Amino acid sequence: MKNIIACLLLILTISACRNGKDTKEDDARNTTTVDTLTYAYDSIKVQSKNIPKNNVSPIDTPEAIVSYPVFKNDALNQFIKRQVFNYFAQDEPATSYQAIADSFMKGYDEFVRTNPTTPQAWFLNINIEVLRQSPTYLALKYTHTDYAGGAHGNTTISFLNYNPKTNTPITLDSLIQAGKLPALVKIGEAIFRKNEQLSPTQSLEERYFFDKGIFALAQNFHVSDKGLVFLYNPYEIKAYAEGYTELVIPFEALKDLAKPHTILTTKN
Repeated sequence: MKNIIACLLLILTISACRNGKDTKEDDARNTTTVDTLTYAYDSIKVQSKNIPKNNVSPIDTPEAIVSYPVFKNDALNQFIKRQVFNYFAQDEPATSYQAIADSFMKGYDEFVRTNPTTPQAWFLNINIEVLRQSPTYLALKYTHTDYAGGAHGNTTISFLNYNPKTNTPITLDSLIQAGKLPALVKIGEAIFRKNEQLSPTQSLEERYFFDKGIFALAQNFHVSDKGLVFLYNPYEIKAYAEGYTELVIPFEALKDLAKPHTILTTKN
């Protein structure tokens, strides 16, 4: 009998120790450290009550939509807002995503009041999405699409590059060694001509919109797993119908041009 009781006490003791360990492990798994790169998407939608009609059937609903990530890092959120607000700086200074959507729909409603039979359904779609993130690099894709009359709408893509560790934007100058930009342009032009099936000496003036026919890198860039990516929007160097032109300079071609300890030279 004493042996049976001793065995039961030993089993209960082992079980209690194991349960205590499991509880601590569960608590550790359930406890999350606040990560400044953690984000969730949010959006704002504003629609007009002035829905145009084509004969009897209604056309698309005029609307303004803004979709964006919200980070734990408030400095990063403010940086993203500034980039979006700057897009509207020439027209009317923006103060919030809601104000942007409201202002666009207000413009449409005012247009309808003076053009009540218009078949046009204006729309605005701003979409900001995370392309790539690491402790020292965040790439965001900012797509701005709108239609406010005319033959067709317009879409512009911009890339936002940010270092969340230092809370500073990443510029091309911060990635390329001083004095090496001309070499980067030369490499970029060689790749561009190969992609476009052009000879090394063929003129760029006839088909492209480069100033005085001189090749230039797009100011719009981000870093992908393939290398340094430049994007030309419609109308930037080609006609609208030809769409976007992407130029990728691989990491191998950048090894003598890139600054050390940057996203171009360090695996993130």
